[in-house]
Amino acid sequence: MSTQGCLIITRHEEGGNSFRLINGSPHQGCQKVREREREGQKEESTTGNKSHTDFKYLAKKLGFDTLWFGYLQTTVGVIQLIGGPMFGRFGDLFGARAALSLACAATTVSFLLLAIADHPILLFVHKLPSVFMHVMPACQMVVTDLSEPERRADTLSKLGLCFGIGMIAGSTLGGHLSTHYGETFTACVGAAGSAFGLLLVLNFIPKSTKSEASRSSTKSKNQNQKVFSLGEITRLMKFPGVARIFLIKIIAGLPSGVFQVMFSIIAMDFFKLEAQQNGYLMAYFGIVQMVVQGGVIGRLTSRFPEKSLLLLSIGITAGVGLAQAYMQTVFQLCLTVTPWIFSLSVFNVITDCMLTKSVPSSDTGTMLGLCASVQSLVRTIGPTIGGFLYMNYGLSSIGLIEFFVNSVVLVYLLYQHLKTERLKE
Repeated sequence: MSTQGCLIITRHEEGGNSFRLINGSPHQGCQKVREREREGQKEESTTGNKSHTDFKYLAKKLGFDTLWFGYLQTTVGVIQLIGGPMFGRFGDLFGARAALSLACAATTVSFLLLAIADHPILLFVHKLPSVFMHVMPACQMVVTDLSEPERRADTLSKLGLCFGIGMIAGSTLGGHLSTHYGETFTACVGAAGSAFGLLLVLNFIPKSTKSEASRSSTKSKNQNQKVFSLGEITRLMKFPGVARIFLIKIIAGLPSGVFQVMFSIIAMDFFKLEAQQNGYLMAYFGIVQMVVQGGVIGRLTSRFPEKSLLLLSIGITAGVGLAQAYMQTVFQLCLTVTPWIFSLSVFNVITDCMLTKSVPSSDTGTMLGLCASVQSLVRTIGPTIGGFLYMNYGLSSIGLIEFFVNSVVLVYLLYQHLKTERLKE
């Protein structure tokens, strides 16, 4: 399937992307995008992320064109990609509560800078705190320290459920506030909410969440170490099994991430869905993801070993990729995406759990920071890869690559498993 026109890709700060494909000449397509932005501000603000919605419309008001907007979003992706491991290292040195407090404070500052932004340069400045805006990894640090290893996967999945609820509620509230009171007021509400979250963290999370042995180990090992210690970060890859699982997380997760960031353009261009229909579909997928994370993963991890669940998730993803290559209707899309969401949720939770268990408890924060960098990497390069594949080779190319890559990883893992069993015998 070849499509000519203007493809505009906008990366969201906390995952997901916005895509527009306009048929016709590039000049005409881009002009239609600008007209559609002016006419559809109210409609889009009710479905977007609160901070991204404010930023997008303020950027438009202050004269940012699509090119500079893309440059800025890519810069943010690179900052978070680099900042993830450093932030995790900070959590190991100073505690999970300090890391979560820093993330909440950085989010508050970012919202306040957005509220006072009246010049294009301030839009760049308001993105600088994003190097510390790793709220999800910080929360994962807390629950990892406070949970038993055998229940870690269940607690991490429950955390994903809570964030899913928060994203839905926050997006809805942000859309209504932006529509009725403007972007500045919405940014102030976001800052107040982040500041309130900071107060909750300081009052209800223990100062030290790690065990006494872990605290002693961390103090003795890291007395003379710095937060920005590349050697201490890469040292984790030398622990048994860490490098292998980490590479699997990147290689097997990248094709799924490409489909994830391309979903909006696939829904609107390939399946011809209107914005409202696309919103309903996204809400359905969000509900499925929350059900999987809140009620399914915990039951599975209590009955089956993590290695088996990893094989299951990769196998399902491979099958879903093959089905996605040949789907033609919205009904088929729903049938394929439902197991895809299941496999993606299981894969992310299980790999994070296996990686944190493979390193000492004093280094789990750095490991979670590395895991967060994988997501930042996918969100940074995914739109470019997905846009190239879709524009030149069609939807089937994305599904076939997902099928091929996950099939190769699945065969490799099965071979390693059989090899291990033979050595035991």
